[in-house]
Amino acid sequence: MSKRLSPQLQHSTEDACCETHLEPIQLFCDVDQITLCSKCFQSQEHKHHMVCGIQEAAENYRKLFQEILNTSREKLEAAKSILTDEQERMAMIQEEEQNFKKMIESEYSMRLRLLDEECELNLQRQQGCTSDLNLREGLLNQVIQLATELEEMFQEMLQRLSHVGRENMKKLKESEARVSEQICSLQKLTTELEKKCGEDALALLKNAKHSLERSKSLLLERLEPAHIIDLSLCHIRGFSSMFRVLQRHLTLDPETAHPCLALSEDLRTVKLRHGQQDGAGDPGRLDFSAMVLAAESFTSGRHYWEVDVEKATRWQVGIYHGSADTKGSTARASGEKVLLTGSVMGTEWTLWVFPPLKRLFLKKKLDTVGVFLDYEHGQISFYNVTETSLIYSFSHCAFQGALRPVFSLCIPNGDTSPDSLTISPQHGPSCDAAVSP
Repeated sequence: MSKRLSPQLQHSTEDACCETHLEPIQLFCDVDQITLCSKCFQSQEHKHHMVCGIQEAAENYRKLFQEILNTSREKLEAAKSILTDEQERMAMIQEEEQNFKKMIESEYSMRLRLLDEECELNLQRQQGCTSDLNLREGLLNQVIQLATELEEMFQEMLQRLSHVGRENMKKLKESEARVSEQICSLQKLTTELEKKCGEDALALLKNAKHSLERSKSLLLERLEPAHIIDLSLCHIRGFSSMFRVLQRHLTLDPETAHPCLALSEDLRTVKLRHGQQDGAGDPGRLDFSAMVLAAESFTSGRHYWEVDVEKATRWQVGIYHGSADTKGSTARASGEKVLLTGSVMGTEWTLWVFPPLKRLFLKKKLDTVGVFLDYEHGQISFYNVTETSLIYSFSHCAFQGALRPVFSLCIPNGDTSPDSLTISPQHGPSCDAAVSP
């Protein structure tokens, strides 16, 4: 009768004998996972089982173990990479939370300043009225109420940001512990498989199927990073009504336009010229060198403008500081920029800000972008006009010299592009500001 491999049989097949028949062990039953001699093989018990030579069976299993070992090593490296990423993300989200907190506080301070300015404008308009004192008192009470509501709204935003930050950190720590445990299991499995692959035929075949199934089950455990909420989804809602007062009438400067750009007669729309595309570039690289500046520049004050980006798939808007003396070339070669970049690749919609380069997340494609500049306070903010929410804000910028709005389209590789950007018209009266043509 056949016997399962015992510790005494873990040497070469030449010395191994069947414990029942004392015949040399030459065969292996894959169904029962036992070694057989010639007499065992003749029994009815193994008549319909898959039986082969020991060396052949050992080599087959050795190949399977080697394949699983290779997979285990790959998965171990992937797990280590995920663990490193999770630890880096923990440090990164703490920094991002602080950055978004500063952005919320900066936006609150800006809205409060504009609220005070709006109150002063309204008071100036009411001067000379017979009920001047009552109107003044009413306006002041209204401002106090609006300021209180504004503070409550921003406090709520800070609390929501803090809550999301805590939840993200909790998920990352849980992920770190889970991946660390998986790494330990994979390291142990890898060591066991390396040992298994180096064993002789009889030792390798001992519990071979069970070892394979256990190894496979360990490798089936999913390795994935924690799913956290991107802080850029914590939108700051609302618009200042002063934006309409501060909105500027902008036109595009033909002298600064890239040669592949065409401007409309009213100098408010820019698009790519037909037949100007360069098909020799890297298809994976986005070339935003096709830029044009606004004719107006700002050296002080607060300013707001809007850009229709609905008809563009890859675009940039922002501000530019530098010289642009020759048509397009100098503007592209020198100068500093603060930019918002939008890009549609197939069905994927991405948004970036610069500097530094940072990806943002929006649920819907942007139609209109609002840009607000506060020169003295060193702030530039980008808004989703349709959703009346802040996209991103840069604060404490050290502005010097004249700043000019900038507009860029991506130069396509080979195919023509119908992309265009349009400066939105003013929606209301503009107040006096330091604007130079």
